[in-house]
Amino acid sequence: MKYALIGCGMIAPNHIKAALETGLEISALCDVNEAAARKILETIPEEKRAGTAVYTDHRRMLEEVRPELTALALGSGIKRRIACDCMEAGANVIVEKPVALSLEDADAMISAAEKNGVRLCVNHQLRFTPSVRAVKAAADSGAFGRLLHATAQVRRNRNKAYFDAAPWRGTWKDDGGTLMNQCIHYTDLLQWVLGDVEEVFAYTDRLTHPYIEAEDLGLALVRFRSGAYAAVEGTVNVYPNNLSDSMAFFGEQGTVDVSGKYLDEERRWMFSDGTASLAESLEKYGIRDLGAGHTPIYRDMLGALRENREPVCSGTEGRKALELILAIYESAASGKPVRLPLTRGATTDHIGRFDK
Repeated sequence: MKYALIGCGMIAPNHIKAALETGLEISALCDVNEAAARKILETIPEEKRAGTAVYTDHRRMLEEVRPELTALALGSGIKRRIACDCMEAGANVIVEKPVALSLEDADAMISAAEKNGVRLCVNHQLRFTPSVRAVKAAADSGAFGRLLHATAQVRRNRNKAYFDAAPWRGTWKDDGGTLMNQCIHYTDLLQWVLGDVEEVFAYTDRLTHPYIEAEDLGLALVRFRSGAYAAVEGTVNVYPNNLSDSMAFFGEQGTVDVSGKYLDEERRWMFSDGTASLAESLEKYGIRDLGAGHTPIYRDMLGALRENREPVCSGTEGRKALELILAIYESAASGKPVRLPLTRGATTDHIGRFDK
């Protein structure tokens, strides 16, 4: 399958690795900075790069190469236009999270996929880690009993050098803050396991990063339609460096508490049926390791194309993750609870939010 990558920045090597591991034909690399694209070209094994063209104009690339699958590793503020161009050219699309920065843009991308008969996939890759799949399987099978509440803690350090590395970072127009970037994988997982959100109440603030526009701290309480609750804590103010990410799920008949980059470090894994470890749950539910990083997303997307189904992380699923973060932003700005679904919402609604 002919594949093209649009956007050759920091995350691009992850996409190239996934493309190589899934046997895609890397037909083109595209970036407005040609030097960046040629740098990524050098990471492709020599015997596989001979047919890889380099472009600075994605429309020309789409016309001349006609890829069947494109991946977009771009700033969130420009995804809609380029994703829609790709889908109108007949290409299936994988986009980095978040799917967009407004519900209007997300809806336009989902509509473009439907109109052109292609698939849109959002890179929420933590859904494919064995531990998360085991939690999802346990929830779906009823092993937790009634799910009561969950927590997500993302405690990281992002210094000035991080934000200076790209001028769009931390801006409302092109990025958002710690919730939209560092936390959205985890709010996605909360919804995946606990279901649709009914209401949120939140606080956000910019405490130690006066040189960015958006929040560096977010605290939210979430109520789900099922009656379950969740608490979300996201910060990039941790001194002097990152602490481990963590999530916990509490049910009447089961508790899971995990941490680590892939949420695979057990702090507690216990169910009333006697299952007492992640390893036991993996065996019980027949869960195999699909690999880490972007590769499982690519494998699932290719499977979705073969089987004519939606990918696990479809555009619609990505929209849910975006909607929750936007609802949190709205609640924090208004000082009031916000009910879902939202009729509209965008990060740009909050320009000037923390300006004094």
